Amino acid sequence: MLGLGPHASFIIGAYAVAFVALGALTIAIIADDRKQRRLLADLERQGITRRSAARRRPAATPTVTRTAP
Repeated sequence: MLGLGPHASFIIGAYAVAFVALGALTIAIIADDRKQRRLLADLERQGITRRSAARRRPAATPTVTRTAP
């Protein structure tokens, strides 16, 4: 079996478990992201906005004063 020696079944099993765990974590993260985006959209529809969005203001032009040379 691909030159893995007598422990081939253990090695392949370990890789399989790792891939299944990574897949499960990926699916859980994607599901949570969708849930959070849905909740945020519901709150924004109700008129509740994020604090970080309220802080965004157009950048004021800096006032530069020149001194005579």
